[in-house]
Amino acid sequence: MPPQCSHEAAMHPQLQTTQEYTQDERQLLLRIAHRSIGVAVRKQEFRAEPVSPHLQEPRGAFTTIHLRGQLHGCVGYILPALPLHATVAETAASAAMNDPRFVPLTIEEVPDIKLEISVLSKPFAISPEQVQPGVHGLIVSDGRRRGLLLPQVAPEHAWDAEQFLSHTCLKARLPADAWRRGARVEAFTAEIFGD
Repeated sequence: MPPQCSHEAAMHPQLQTTQEYTQDERQLLLRIAHRSIGVAVRKQEFRAEPVSPHLQEPRGAFTTIHLRGQLHGCVGYILPALPLHATVAETAASAAMNDPRFVPLTIEEVPDIKLEISVLSKPFAISPEQVQPGVHGLIVSDGRRRGLLLPQVAPEHAWDAEQFLSHTCLKARLPADAWRRGARVEAFTAEIFGD
């Protein structure tokens, strides 16, 4: 299963996000995500709709579900495994039905959800001194352990770079200072939009 993300609130005003996708493309991706969730809770088959070549490009992405203002699922792919529209459809359904931290959504709850989509850049190596909370998402890994926090997490908690690095280590089930002791640190940026 794709990794789950950790964050609790809607976008924070201190977050600096890129803008590669038009408003129409963003709306289409949100519509695909909502439709995929609706189909998943009804245990039906999702049928893709035609999309522009831009949305057919492989991209990593996370879909986050908020139910009545509370986090209720967040799943995604770090690396570009599928075309973006397919990644969004798959991660939306998975966030709704398969995030092990939450019970699956019900048909009755679907009208009360709000979605947030984070389209990721490819991860790149970064030194701890270069980490910019509100700009970068982080991946910290050591051996088979890996933790990821999306760019919106640091501003939501008012973390500085060291706190962000430490919490990403904890997400990987590593000591909080593993980033100082040889764990691999990677960053990514994201275009984040939602309902």
